[in-house]
Amino acid sequence: MMRASSLDPFRNPASVAVVGASDDQSKWGYWLAQGALSGKHRRPVYLVNSSAQTVQGEPAFPNVSALPEAPELLVLCVPPRFVEGVVVEALAKGVKAFLGITAGVPNEAHLGELIRAAGARIIGPNSLGLYDGSAELQLAWGHFTAGGLAIVSQSGQLGSEIANLSARAGLGVSRFISVGNQLDVNAAELLDDLIDHDATRLIALYLESFADGAQLVRTLRALAEAGKRTILLTTGASEGSQRLARSHTGSLTSAQDTVDAACRAAGAIRVSTPTELVNVARYLSVAPTPSGRRVAVVSDSGGQGGIAADVAAACGLSTPVFSAALQSSLAEILPAGAAVSNPVDLAGAGEADLNAYADLSRHLLESGEVDAVVLSGYLGCYGEDNPPLEAAELAVIDSMGQAVRSSRLPLIVHSMSVGSRAVSRMWEHGIPAFAGIEFALKTVAQAAHLTDWPGRDITAPGTGTGTWAPGYWAARGLLADLGIAAPAGRLISSGQDLAAAAAELKFPVVLKAGWLEHKSEHGGVKLGLGSLEQLAAAYQDMLKRLGDGEYVVEEQDGRPNAVEVLVGARQDRDFGPLIAVGAGGTEAELHRDVCVELAPVDHPTALSMIRRLKCLPLLTGWRGKPATDIDALAAIITAVSATIAANPGITELEVNPIRVAPEGAVAVDALVVTATAVTELATATA
Repeated sequence: MMRASSLDPFRNPASVAVVGASDDQSKWGYWLAQGALSGKHRRPVYLVNSSAQTVQGEPAFPNVSALPEAPELLVLCVPPRFVEGVVVEALAKGVKAFLGITAGVPNEAHLGELIRAAGARIIGPNSLGLYDGSAELQLAWGHFTAGGLAIVSQSGQLGSEIANLSARAGLGVSRFISVGNQLDVNAAELLDDLIDHDATRLIALYLESFADGAQLVRTLRALAEAGKRTILLTTGASEGSQRLARSHTGSLTSAQDTVDAACRAAGAIRVSTPTELVNVARYLSVAPTPSGRRVAVVSDSGGQGGIAADVAAACGLSTPVFSAALQSSLAEILPAGAAVSNPVDLAGAGEADLNAYADLSRHLLESGEVDAVVLSGYLGCYGEDNPPLEAAELAVIDSMGQAVRSSRLPLIVHSMSVGSRAVSRMWEHGIPAFAGIEFALKTVAQAAHLTDWPGRDITAPGTGTGTWAPGYWAARGLLADLGIAAPAGRLISSGQDLAAAAAELKFPVVLKAGWLEHKSEHGGVKLGLGSLEQLAAAYQDMLKRLGDGEYVVEEQDGRPNAVEVLVGARQDRDFGPLIAVGAGGTEAELHRDVCVELAPVDHPTALSMIRRLKCLPLLTGWRGKPATDIDALAAIITAVSATIAANPGITELEVNPIRVAPEGAVAVDALVVTATAVTELATATA
């Protein structure tokens, strides 16, 4: 990862030149020149315009060669056809860093080669600009207020939208970087450069593509370990090479599944809209993350409390019933008959005495029974609607702020007011306040994600050197090497091997056409063969229909109460090795019940994957049936994940189905696809 000196000119350049500076406010050159000049007390600023002697009251130079020195950072804002000529001239002058604003530059690849050959760097082209608050560096359209949020965006305009929404929410920007086409400097490098950027506390990241996603994950995790959380907004790119996927795993996992898995490994949060991003950033800028997902809901309206409870459930939060002792203490504060089990209904207590809000908040925050408290309703409106009550309302909020600081738990308010003094005071006390209950609870749930998934190591355990033959029999050998149990079986090369197989194995048995990847779809598997005669008949039938090949006979797993599960792994084009577990069998695509993580995973992470499946009740004992051995299943997940991570030559590895029973887990089919096989398939289908 390149950083340090090669990126220093983009952090705090010693001098700046704007090529294409203008007096015309409708042109980019005007705003870039104006922004650069706002920092002229920090550094020399040179304006280049081939047809003007002055720009914005400052001397202008006709070209780069005429500058008195080589600027440390040069901004390219000229028509596309002139960009290469300016770059060649600037490189000859000794320029080592470029900010490329111009879009549609001809032959960008050649431009990149010229810059790299000279040992120089470029952000862009097609960048919307650069801003650093602590360095007083503004080379972008518009205005910024310094703060703690860094914005790194592949879309310049969307980055500007995030900056504008942040400003309206009172969040300032530490650094703004529109990465543009990433001809040279990429998003991962710029993010890495934020690790030791003192002004940055949070990162807003918008990406449309995830080249070298594994490095990106490592960088985001390093940011998290430095106390800087990343909030990711994406359009769901990173489709990977699923067009050639040959297993169920490839068809079951989506690009967004992969991005979410990357966020879990990185300790980052994915959001769906710029508004969500700013809500989360604003929350994290003042409030602690919940230590869990238990939420107390308090409202001064039964209807609002009921809606809040429903929204909480939809967001993956729980509203647990309070203990008898806590309910009793709450009842002492509230009118007789008020609901105190959770949600809590103030039943007019707030109107009778505003201190009820603070008293209830303190009781709940100190109870040890919840991880966050959400107040929904009229608080924030009392002083706005009735000015004589404003002082009392502000005093109550001050008291609530003390309770938050004492408990170190988050208190979040859904207020019917948007901008009252009371709402502003809440934010001052680290009490996030939102105008909609859905925003309040969704933000709490997203913050709790950081507790659930703080980030983890995805370093591969080493590079394997094995070679793998095609077919099911070879796959069984790999399973044996991994310690994954499979039924006793025998390879059948001809009909003469059937009698030996019948003598060695216990009936009933299964006959499989081992070279087929999806056996059941081609009639390549026959279950429940109870005798040598039935086995021979099935073999002759398959031989007639499918031809010569590798056939396998194995004992049929007939253990009762077994559940069929899929464990699959594949190499993603952008993020590298992935591991998945889901409902298995021939109906896997129908159920589409799957959890995905970046590989490798450890045993606790494998267990968490299993527990997130919709089919979990089948594994833990459905309707009186005994629980299955999910620890054995987790062991298979970890083994497969380690194998795909250590062996880039394996493109896909799927074990499906695995029959998980109370007595353990047995793999009854498997598929291994190598890079060579995928290349051959791509060539054949080209």
